[in-house]
Amino acid sequence: MTRLEDVTATHFHWHCSHGVGTIKLNRPDRKNPLTFESYAELKTLFLQLALQQTIKTVIILPNGGNFCSGGDVHDIIGPLLDKDTLGLLNFTRMTGDLVKAMLACGKPIIAAVDGVAVGAGAILAMASDMRIATPRAKTAFLFTRVGLAGCDMGACAILPRIIGQSRAADLLFTGRSMSAEEGQQWGFYSRIVAVEALEETAQDMAKKIAAGPSFAHMMTKTQLNHEWNMSPEQAIEAEAQGQALCMQTQDFKRAYEAFINKQTPSFEGN
Repeated sequence: MTRLEDVTATHFHWHCSHGVGTIKLNRPDRKNPLTFESYAELKTLFLQLALQQTIKTVIILPNGGNFCSGGDVHDIIGPLLDKDTLGLLNFTRMTGDLVKAMLACGKPIIAAVDGVAVGAGAILAMASDMRIATPRAKTAFLFTRVGLAGCDMGACAILPRIIGQSRAADLLFTGRSMSAEEGQQWGFYSRIVAVEALEETAQDMAKKIAAGPSFAHMMTKTQLNHEWNMSPEQAIEAEAQGQALCMQTQDFKRAYEAFINKQTPSFEGN
């Protein structure tokens, strides 16, 4: 299997260092829109992340003052008009597969948003586990503004979990822009940082997570995604089983030994 540290992405920038993988879409002149090819390559990357242990955390960064402007109008929207129903369904399933891969990759994902994060760009932020933003971030699920439904790429399932049903309905029906301040008040963004501090803050968050017990982080991410569909009793039992598995890891033993020796544990992910 090819090491992801050695992979050179074609349709976005991909860099790995100290257990942190960093993604930057690479079309800043057009506010970093997605194409058929970048959708597919991103999906493949996240699927591969699920199978590798050396990369512990992933960051999605803006480029050129913007996060992502969604699907490219010329490369995606125009060609879609010529597709039949099956062709359109293949496309919408493919975009949804990217979100599925992000949820299933087993690695905490941090979205660092600056400028526009609209359409599929807003979805990339939504599908991440943690989100931070600059004061000039503008987030819009603008599907209704182009004649489509707000139920795209899992938005109607995931967004209400983050900000609540009524607020999600507000954004998905109107397609309006959510400011950074509003996003923080609603819980979409955990914090707002200065533009010049965004990347450093994201990297610092990622490095701290990468230094932690990666198997346990995988378990936490899994349960955060799965327990929405469980009763409290089912969730408690799932967490009991998951925690028992974590207690079998060497990282659990390392933490205990470090504690009794008044040291800081050094986790290795096994």
